Amino acid sequence: MKVMAQISMVMNLDKCIGCHTCSVTCKQAWTNRTGVEYVWFNNVETRPGVGYPRTYEDQEKWRGGWKRTKRGNLKLKDGGRLWKLAHIFSNPKLPEIHDYYEPWTYDYDMLLNAPAGDQIPVAKPRSLLTGEDTKISWSANWDDNLGGSLETMQDDPILQKMSESVEAEFSKAFMFYLPRICEHCLNPSCVASCPSGAMYKRAEDGIVLVDQDQCRGWRMCVSGCPYKKVYFNHRTGKAEKCTMCYPRIEVGLPTVCAETCVGRLRYIGLVLYDADLVAEAASVEDEHALLAAQRSILLDPNDPAVIEQARKDGIQEDWIDAAQRSPIWKLIQQYEVALPLHPEYRTMPMVWYIPPLSPVVDVVSGSGADGEDARTLFAAIEKLRIPIGYLAEMFSAGDPDPVDLALRRMAAMRSYMRGVNLDGEGDERIARAVGMPGEDLQEMYRLLAIAKYEERYVIPSAHAEQAHDLEEMGCSLDFEDGPGMGGAGPFGSSSGQSVPVAVENFQSLEARQTADRPSSPGRVNLLNWDGNGTPRGLFPPKGKDVPQGDMGPVQSTGKRNKGKDV
Repeated sequence: MKVMAQISMVMNLDKCIGCHTCSVTCKQAWTNRTGVEYVWFNNVETRPGVGYPRTYEDQEKWRGGWKRTKRGNLKLKDGGRLWKLAHIFSNPKLPEIHDYYEPWTYDYDMLLNAPAGDQIPVAKPRSLLTGEDTKISWSANWDDNLGGSLETMQDDPILQKMSESVEAEFSKAFMFYLPRICEHCLNPSCVASCPSGAMYKRAEDGIVLVDQDQCRGWRMCVSGCPYKKVYFNHRTGKAEKCTMCYPRIEVGLPTVCAETCVGRLRYIGLVLYDADLVAEAASVEDEHALLAAQRSILLDPNDPAVIEQARKDGIQEDWIDAAQRSPIWKLIQQYEVALPLHPEYRTMPMVWYIPPLSPVVDVVSGSGADGEDARTLFAAIEKLRIPIGYLAEMFSAGDPDPVDLALRRMAAMRSYMRGVNLDGEGDERIARAVGMPGEDLQEMYRLLAIAKYEERYVIPSAHAEQAHDLEEMGCSLDFEDGPGMGGAGPFGSSSGQSVPVAVENFQSLEARQTADRPSSPGRVNLLNWDGNGTPRGLFPPKGKDVPQGDMGPVQSTGKRNKGKDV
């Protein structure tokens, strides 16, 4: 047994309201740069829907993840080393910008500087890639709130796997939100797919990162990831992905997406696992047994034998303590309400989900019955096979039993706690019906409903003596041309032209910073004034030497514009 530590996350989908706050804050922190305008390390999908990029779950098309050979070994679906070497300059299994979406902004300069007139100025959408006018036809969540599902739901890979038919009528529709980040898998196929060795899994905490110095832009990692959470920066020619906000994790802080989550649905903690059993667990023949196999390699942090071995393997005491207090262990192993996303990919993902109970509760309440009555809820779960079948294809390789158990325990928690709050005691029959003692239901309620900050995020700080192992490894992505961003050469920054951050750069930024008059004469304000001259209306007249409307003397800035001093 070799004990290793893994930073993991659990998301309670029953609490996600689809506000996309996590996506926006992650975007601002990590991908608000040139070359990654289309990239969302964190995105929120509406289900049913085709996802981002489109139909990423169709592994018959994209061939991501692992497959089990007849001999019982694991092999990359997209081919082994010889295949990758033969196709290293031509990788056909890559999503195109059409599969993601062409990012856009609006011509805000038209709104700010348009001359006065009878018509209201319009800000046209413009492509962030080309700067040309564009027509918005897709986005990272085109199915938001089922808005586009009637046109796209037939392409949903999960619906195509289901034997039941799904009615598209509004009265029979169901939906939920699915936030997604990199899974930071125990058996990552992206790492195994990288020919240059740039993708690596940190031994200290299991976070999967990209060494920007080593990356050569082959993009085999993009093909190998079945979740399509590795992206290509067309500005730098490098691969990028979710970093689990490792600079924050190292000092004991949660990720940006978790910190800013409005619904408080994310839980971050440390789990211990047996590294010697990962390959064996991922090679289980029956896909329905993959969930139990992955749970079996997660070690009980309170087991004296595990603690002793963890100490021998160099895990610090405070990390062992953090694993014992981890909400992840409780939700996955003790309560068994958290499930992995697509375990059939055999990557052993470590971002798990609590399936949503809301579609069931809403149906019960909508019929006029008590939405928190245990008997009514249990009967509704049994009858609503379509939602369970859909969730099973996502979280348990098509096996409905783990999803059914998770939903029943969530329903039992609601009913039991209603008795506690109204009658002073819970009905132990409800607890026994789902195989849990009443104390566990109360503890689960506290964790899922009213847990404090330090209970949801149990993250041990990195140790100073491990600092040499926790270097950034070329993952500095905070500014353009920073460390690890590459230089001139066939695989560096010269592999793509510089792309502006916003479309206004295509039109007016250079002129705004160097010209001695605003881009639209007579319409200058504090937002577009470059600091030169005295535009009319912005400052009071200085006297007879500077009549109103004159731009006034221009101060020398040392800049040059088209060969002329400004």
